[in-house]
Amino acid sequence: MSATPERALASQKALFDAFLVANNTAFAGFEKLVDLHVKVAKATLDEMSIKAQEAFELKDGQEAMAFTASLAQPNAEKALAYSKHVYDIMAGVQSEFAKLSEAQVAAQQQQMIDVVDQMSKSAPAGSESAIAMIKSSLATATSAYDSVSKAAKQAAEVAESNMTAATNATFKAASDTAARTSRVRKAATAAA
Repeated sequence: MSATPERALASQKALFDAFLVANNTAFAGFEKLVDLHVKVAKATLDEMSIKAQEAFELKDGQEAMAFTASLAQPNAEKALAYSKHVYDIMAGVQSEFAKLSEAQVAAQQQQMIDVVDQMSKSAPAGSESAIAMIKSSLATATSAYDSVSKAAKQAAEVAESNMTAATNATFKAASDTAARTSRVRKAATAAA
């Protein structure tokens, strides 16, 4: 019977360790988001300063129109890049949590197997069929979890693939728009 308190203590320690790992993972993700926000804020302030200086140097209406048109495109690209960085950070944190969860489930499954094995050793004669049924149920539950886990991973991979494809398409459209805007601006400047 002394194995039971030791097992309980080991289980509690494992849960506490998992809690610490989860907290560290969440905090690391938070740090990355804060760092990203600080960098974006600094870059935005620097760019606003430069653009303000450029605006003060405009000489006529056509330059002002061209300047205004040139502002929209980089901002759209920056917003897309920012959202991609946030998505990458969140996906990384989610991946770490998924790994932690899988490790916890595997440990719990192993504990259940150990408990069933311990029960089978001390079970009275004639209880073999009940032990076999418990083992079978445990194997079925493990198999079901593995199937659900695999399906969830595949869904996450598809979602990430779709996000990447959408981001790439948006960047291409933004680049195409920038190229058209540049051609229009050059044509307007040449006509003036």
